[in-house]
Amino acid sequence: MRENFKKIAIFLFLPFFLFALLNGEPIRQETLSGKGNYVILLHGLARTSRSMVKMKKRLSQSGYSVINIDYPSTKHTIEFLAEEYLGRVIERCKEVPRTKIHFVTHSLGGIIVRYYLEHHPLSNLGRAVMISPPNQGSELVDHMKDMLVFQKINGPAGQQLGTDEDSIPLKLGPVDFEVGVITGNRTFDPLFSMLIPGPDDGKVSVKRARVTGMSDFLILPHSHTFIMQKEDVIEQVIHFLEHGSFRHTVNGTAEENLK
Repeated sequence: MRENFKKIAIFLFLPFFLFALLNGEPIRQETLSGKGNYVILLHGLARTSRSMVKMKKRLSQSGYSVINIDYPSTKHTIEFLAEEYLGRVIERCKEVPRTKIHFVTHSLGGIIVRYYLEHHPLSNLGRAVMISPPNQGSELVDHMKDMLVFQKINGPAGQQLGTDEDSIPLKLGPVDFEVGVITGNRTFDPLFSMLIPGPDDGKVSVKRARVTGMSDFLILPHSHTFIMQKEDVIEQVIHFLEHGSFRHTVNGTAEENLK
């Protein structure tokens, strides 16, 4: 049964992984403008900075100096990515006085920020919004981490996002800074969702997106792959960066969001 699942998963969902890999642009060094507070963007696993371009444009229009990091998410461990890629950008931002450093992340990007800040206190830390983060790991990784195609496509960091003893998210402590978490409860990956208990976005369960110490939590009807590009998500990101909370509407999901 397990072997049949692996074959079906590879056949049906390899195109999605290949899309993520091909939807890229070269890793590059962005110029710091020094105008307004900084927002550092970190894309998700097997994606590139191109997936965060719409977010960058809207944040820039809102007056932030935005740095959209393009990092090789499938080539290294979470620890290495945090130190060598995120760390170097933060050091450059710290050279500009009297500025706050905010973060907006998708998926793996949130875990990289958590790892870095747990090991490197940041005196001018602002707020962070994590979009669809596997803050408590993902059962999907548990089921697929032994598959060669998963290992080849998602690399060392992908292997660290499960819920077992190798899980980096589960080794991290509570967040001690202002964090808002947005996650989805829609999926384009029904086969993957069968492996994830409870509501999920096709990659991460709603429950496992939460993190102890977060300031606010919001569930929106989107899937993992494209949630960071949705207009309502971007509006909520800007609202949290400005106010430290999301704009909760009075609807059927408001009570669930606030729990």
